[in-house]
Amino acid sequence: MQQDDAARPSRFPLFFEVLVWALYVGMYKYNYFMEDSRLHPTERANFPFPQLILFALAATLYVVPYYRWLLPKLLRRRRYAALLVLGGIVYLWWGIKFNTTLAALAFRPLAIPPALSAFYQHYYRDGVRLLFNIGMPYLLLLLTDFLAFSCVGFVRVAFEQEARRRHIEKEHAALQLEQLKAQLQPHFLFNTLNSIYGLSLAGSPETPRFILLLSELMRYVLYDSGKERINLTDEVAFLENYFELEQRKYEGARIQFSTAGADLGGRQVPPLLWLPLVENSFKHGRHHFSDNASVEATLTTAPGQLRFVIENDMLPSPPPASPRRSGGIGLENIKRRLQLYYPGTHELHLGEHNGRYRAELILHL
Repeated sequence: MQQDDAARPSRFPLFFEVLVWALYVGMYKYNYFMEDSRLHPTERANFPFPQLILFALAATLYVVPYYRWLLPKLLRRRRYAALLVLGGIVYLWWGIKFNTTLAALAFRPLAIPPALSAFYQHYYRDGVRLLFNIGMPYLLLLLTDFLAFSCVGFVRVAFEQEARRRHIEKEHAALQLEQLKAQLQPHFLFNTLNSIYGLSLAGSPETPRFILLLSELMRYVLYDSGKERINLTDEVAFLENYFELEQRKYEGARIQFSTAGADLGGRQVPPLLWLPLVENSFKHGRHHFSDNASVEATLTTAPGQLRFVIENDMLPSPPPASPRRSGGIGLENIKRRLQLYYPGTHELHLGEHNGRYRAELILHL
């Protein structure tokens, strides 16, 4: 299956988180503390007291457990009321006071310039006074912290859920592919054993070669087809053996598979991708009853494209004595696999014209 870049973990939540810390905390809250300090620098500068940026960052660390642990946990459980009460009221209400008090206590002896010492002392004193009180000296900061970092938490949860959904879809697609491969194997074996049975009844001298070809085909079906993708050259060798097997079975018919001019090197395809189209042509072709019939297939390549075409002569009407055959597994199988392997990048055309059935599959790689 094609690797989907969207299935990889997105870096946007981390980028958004860093952006909020840089713009909101590093600039908005810095400006808030600058105005609250009532200090006026003597020289013009964009950031006259850069230590306040560090103080703003330290005083905001209390939100990290909120948006990285509490909010995602309650959102996943759909506990919205608990999120509002525990997160917005209980935790944040006392978290901002406790965090700001500790930050002021830590920065007070490190005040640069010394004029900031009074600012830190003011925040420490108010924090201790209201720490275990219902009062809130930082109501504006609390509201902006809640809004800014709730957005960060919601973005993280949304992207986690999207990644989880894509992972589930990928696992489901992988299970579908394994089911489709398992469906192809007995279907192919059933059709080929019928051919060996016919040769054995006729006492054909080609039976040993036929059995050898069958063993090569079954080795490929049972072992190599378990891979997600296979070299195009191996898939072509499988089809060539299959066509040789059918040609030995119907020696009078014209059964051909050509890759003339195709560049097969360096390409990979899903195993057994074209087998349902090939089986369908051999199953319903006129060569069963007339030597003047053909099954012809070509595989051509172009930059970024693979084109497979197979045609067979059709019976004008079902022979009355022919046994009823079950069918429909192969074509439905390939349609489902194409949707999984090449969604939106394939063209499958099936049709009849002038007594011939034509199947064309174009893959845009």
